[in-house]
Amino acid sequence: MTQAAAGTATRPAAQGGAEDLRGRTVVLIGGGSGIGLRVAHRVAAAGAHVVLGGRTAARLEAAAAELGAAATWRTVDTGDPASLAAFFDRTERIDHLFTSAASYRLGPMRELSDEDAASPFDSKFWGQYHAVRLAAPKLAEDGSVVLMSGAASARPAGPAPAYVACNAAIEGLGRGLAVELAPVRVNTVAPGTVDGHLWSNRPAADREAAFAQYRRNTLLGRPGAEDEIAQAVVFLFTNGFTTGSTLYTDGGYTLR
Repeated sequence: MTQAAAGTATRPAAQGGAEDLRGRTVVLIGGGSGIGLRVAHRVAAAGAHVVLGGRTAARLEAAAAELGAAATWRTVDTGDPASLAAFFDRTERIDHLFTSAASYRLGPMRELSDEDAASPFDSKFWGQYHAVRLAAPKLAEDGSVVLMSGAASARPAGPAPAYVACNAAIEGLGRGLAVELAPVRVNTVAPGTVDGHLWSNRPAADREAAFAQYRRNTLLGRPGAEDEIAQAVVFLFTNGFTTGSTLYTDGGYTLR
């Protein structure tokens, strides 16, 4: 037994299907909207208890109301280690963890300040790193962690080298954690451009330009959907023989 799983009991493999999560606790930081909320709906439908985390109480409360009795929620800021510690202190056991919450700035090296260039690492990389570190003592031996990177790690869409490096670092983090936390499984999902919550909050002209470029640059000729990424996350939760892998849910963007 690893130190990460000390004090936890191994559960038998789930019966009744690949997405049978009855009796499991799934923690979703960023689960109040977007891909995280779509994951929440899928795991709740599969029988899991869902713990939603995020910075905006009203959004989390609305998401929990959608999910019903399967969900509880509490606020957390992944950029604040004390907030993360308080969040995980209130959770006794974790079967699966997914952290999609992040806030950062993009741009060319020549134009970004050092602070802005560091923002993907500060939020997306270190936010996930600290979440896993604090969750580790409570992870079930047969549980899993899914990290979030992005297809830009393998194929940069434009001049944003710090962001590209951050996504590549997250994929390396996933492989390293898979070794350290075994038999807990750790994998990474790397989406391409997704037509969903994130882009809906950006100017329409920017959104349409990005989608048009993605249609040209991907084998399937379209952006992804949030539920398609959520399906991949749940696959990584429930496939008991996959660890240390990065799953590119990008419609073939990294192959074009």
